[in-house]
Amino acid sequence: MFRFADPYYYLMLAPIGIAFWFVYRRRIRTAIPYPAIFRLSSTHTTWRIKAATILPALYLLGAVLSVIALARPQTVFSKMRRTTDAIAINMVVDVSGSMEALDLSHQSPTGVKYKTRLDVVKETFADFVDKRPDDLIGLVVFGGYASTLCPLTMDHDALRHVLSGVEIPKPVYDGKNQVMNQEELLTAIGDALTTACARLQNAAPKSKIIVLLSDGESNTGIVEPTAAIKVAKELGIKIYTIGVGSTGRAPFMVRDLFGRETIQYAHVNLDEKLLTEIASVTGGKYFNVNNSKGLEEALANIDTLEKTAVEENIYNQYNELFHWFLGPAIGLIVLASSINVALVRRII
Repeated sequence: MFRFADPYYYLMLAPIGIAFWFVYRRRIRTAIPYPAIFRLSSTHTTWRIKAATILPALYLLGAVLSVIALARPQTVFSKMRRTTDAIAINMVVDVSGSMEALDLSHQSPTGVKYKTRLDVVKETFADFVDKRPDDLIGLVVFGGYASTLCPLTMDHDALRHVLSGVEIPKPVYDGKNQVMNQEELLTAIGDALTTACARLQNAAPKSKIIVLLSDGESNTGIVEPTAAIKVAKELGIKIYTIGVGSTGRAPFMVRDLFGRETIQYAHVNLDEKLLTEIASVTGGKYFNVNNSKGLEEALANIDTLEKTAVEENIYNQYNELFHWFLGPAIGLIVLASSINVALVRRII
């Protein structure tokens, strides 16, 4: 489909038309009868006279093409509205220190490919987003503090870009070898859920979901998890919880005194009781994940959630064609100016 985006610029053709009439009308000279024309010496039209004749036409044609360029001719593909089945999902991802555990690493024929729990969560979450192109999806991360890294959006490319940059805070030590940012390495589940609920409160889709991925127990934060559960229930938000790993010894990648990477084990706690309570009270479901495949299965199960019909605009893609007119317009005006300066040398 072809169209002009700004057709009102064509009003400028009126004064151009008047100028065209005025320029060529003034070239009609008053004459007197002279019957013996043969007595006059013959004259020839010189190239300067010819140039002066076409000069106004070049200017005016350049002006007409400029007006067409201002009207922005375009080729448009299509414009439509469609109804899609969509839900609003806020992914709440734990980035506390225990997410560096390597117990979800993949065993391959060539050996173990070490991945932290967070690495596996990010990869699986990205695949989950790819399967839900019509949903509003946001991202909240939390350790000792909850942060909204991406509000609810259908721009999933931007969401994946933000997700790829999620990292676990590194411990910062003072001169006495004491951790200065210990609070960031803890787990504030209540704060995270409250932040996610606030983001979902005014979302357009009727179905609103929180997917909480955590591998620990709530041990810090301003809002208690029980209070956050109450808020979610009052807002009609279902919370699906995924417990990553289990309680017990888990491997971690650390550096020894010589800077070499080595595996060491540390004790981690997964509060399955709390995660189960969060899911059951809000109408969701709890999944326990001990390997990367389990996480994929949990998110595949959540992928079958109820949906709400949402009407949305499909905006047009179009190609701008103004340059096909603007280029020649500039060329004609430059050509006319050059002829006038170099040859005709008079005011047109």
